[in-house]
Amino acid sequence: MIPSIRQQFNENFTPEKYDAMINEIHKDFPNQLDFRVAETPVFVPKELKIKLLQACNDIIDVLLKPDFKEKTNRAIPENQNVPNEDAHPSFLAIDFAICKDENGELSPQLIELQGFPSLFGYQWYLGQKYRKFFIDPKNFSQYFNRLSMSSYVDEMKKVLLGGEAVENVILLEIYPEQQKTRLDFEITRQLWGIEPVCLTKIIKVGRQLFYEKEGKTIEIKRIYNRLIFDDLLRNFPAGGGPHLKTNFKMTDDVDVKWVTHPNWFFRISKFTLPLFKSAFVPQSFFLSDLKEYPDDLENYVLKPLFSFAGSGVKLNFTKDDLDAISDKETGGVPHYLIQKKVKYEPIIEDKDGNSIKTEIRLLFTWEDNTTRPKLITNLARLSRGEMIGVNFNKNFDWVGGSCAFFED
Repeated sequence: MIPSIRQQFNENFTPEKYDAMINEIHKDFPNQLDFRVAETPVFVPKELKIKLLQACNDIIDVLLKPDFKEKTNRAIPENQNVPNEDAHPSFLAIDFAICKDENGELSPQLIELQGFPSLFGYQWYLGQKYRKFFIDPKNFSQYFNRLSMSSYVDEMKKVLLGGEAVENVILLEIYPEQQKTRLDFEITRQLWGIEPVCLTKIIKVGRQLFYEKEGKTIEIKRIYNRLIFDDLLRNFPAGGGPHLKTNFKMTDDVDVKWVTHPNWFFRISKFTLPLFKSAFVPQSFFLSDLKEYPDDLENYVLKPLFSFAGSGVKLNFTKDDLDAISDKETGGVPHYLIQKKVKYEPIIEDKDGNSIKTEIRLLFTWEDNTTRPKLITNLARLSRGEMIGVNFNKNFDWVGGSCAFFED
């Protein structure tokens, strides 16, 4: 996107430098890296940065409307509604495809958003590796709001711990040691002292929760929630299944502070897309609300509302395919939407001249009693396939997870 920096990066890139970076990650965190790291960061010019910030403001303005909760109540499945929901999520992630507008200028287009945390620890670590092994451009940063590498850690600590002793805060997952994101969990533990704890290891006594560490039983006061209901129910049907024994169910009424509360995973999600009206948001419709389908279905993508990591997304479908979907909604809760397709602009050129598509996720914290979320860092994903995601980029290089450095 910035020709001079891209040329400098590509001229100085070697496979040996990339291998050295990956080897250092493996050395720092043995057996933890379970996804592909892209060969390059993304360099974002000031003009595109301004548009991304404007797009986020358009979206956040909708989230702040007084009737937002009322409009999203039906997003939460009845059997997955968790008590004691707070006023807003603790984290927000907004994903944009980088495209070109009708004037031929780079422009972001919203793909999806999540009231749910992302790789806040890993991105802090990855940005440092790109700067160490490849390039450290002046007047560019992966952080926002005047944060630095160290003040970012302090910012996250405030939100994660909320003033509680670190031993009373856990990271909740199902079998965290088996998750692809376990590297982020370990970096989170090292940066902020938060222990990853499996749902099966939580002990419930009345409304209090506990976990055990080094033979000591410790009360849980805050849960940094990384457990997705969809993952839990897909792998352990009926809320647990025969192989998952738990003393605590997420829907129990317990005396803890959720960071982020699980209901926000549903409220701020693909479910929210039809509520936005912005030049940076492709038109979207709930499938169950459509009396007639658009005539140009070839220009839409079909998405399950609450799947994760691109699961179940269909790029090509017909009216017959839509008619054949028997579970368009349950109890008034939509299960699918169709969204206008966007054309990713291949804005990055690798060393061999191949073009690469880019998606940028902007990551926010949202402290209690603050009026708006705070943008702090980002995540980028690079693709040479039909879609962003592992299944569409097998056997390619210069693809995978990355981070963006934004021009000041």
